[in-house]
Amino acid sequence: MKAQEEINFNRIAEAISYIKANFKTQPGLEEIAEKVNLSPFHFQRLFSEWAGTTPKRFLQYISIGYAKEMLKENQSLFDTALETGLSGTSRLHDLFVNIEGMTPGEYKNGGENLQINYSFAESPFGNIIVASTTKGICHIAFYDDESIALAHLQRQFPAAQYQQILDKEQQNALYIFSHDWSKLHQIKLHLKGTDFQLKVWEALLKIPMGKLATYGNIAKQLQNPNASRAVGTAIGDNPVAFLIPCHRVIQSSGALGGYHWGVNRKTAMIGWEAAKANV
Repeated sequence: MKAQEEINFNRIAEAISYIKANFKTQPGLEEIAEKVNLSPFHFQRLFSEWAGTTPKRFLQYISIGYAKEMLKENQSLFDTALETGLSGTSRLHDLFVNIEGMTPGEYKNGGENLQINYSFAESPFGNIIVASTTKGICHIAFYDDESIALAHLQRQFPAAQYQQILDKEQQNALYIFSHDWSKLHQIKLHLKGTDFQLKVWEALLKIPMGKLATYGNIAKQLQNPNASRAVGTAIGDNPVAFLIPCHRVIQSSGALGGYHWGVNRKTAMIGWEAAKANV
């Protein structure tokens, strides 16, 4: 049986998909609620509990106009140090997440020297698999099928030793989905990647929650303004969903662009974070 949180997110995702497909007609609450087989009252309550805002306000947060406004606001963000006035909430990823690259010795021969713990969990955006080494989180991905999710993880490190167990590193990382960040300690990520990939992933951590950036912004921050395409590839290879916020990178036109785990999920994250940042 599906957990209630997953059922709720699936309804939200279906509603977002409908809103996006019909944005020109600006569908009302009754119409959207009917689409997901809920009464307007129940849909409004479900949506507000999940997003912390009304469907109408959420619609504004995922519009191209709002995205363009965010990008305009952020033009100077990557030219200077992070804005001094950003709150701890906005700078969550930058302050709390620390990336350490795996050494060639750690991932050689398919990761034969790695002991990897993994577990399955729920999030506001669907089910996730979380995996960690002794040094930190090495993998977070959204999934629909547990066995496929585990097989995908094992393909990254085919010779590693695996154990299904929820350890402290994973538990701490999962607090990022809760509303109480007082329990959050620094999250260590232990990642296999090239120097360029690691630099791109570190740059993503500097995009504040509720804000958006373009591939060009990231390339410019890396002092390689012509590398937008390479940046896009590195973002697509991000091994840690949500914690490394690749969902905050969109096209310069204001269109959200693709996402490894689905555009509806990316839309949901952008709207959810905008609602949290604008409380």
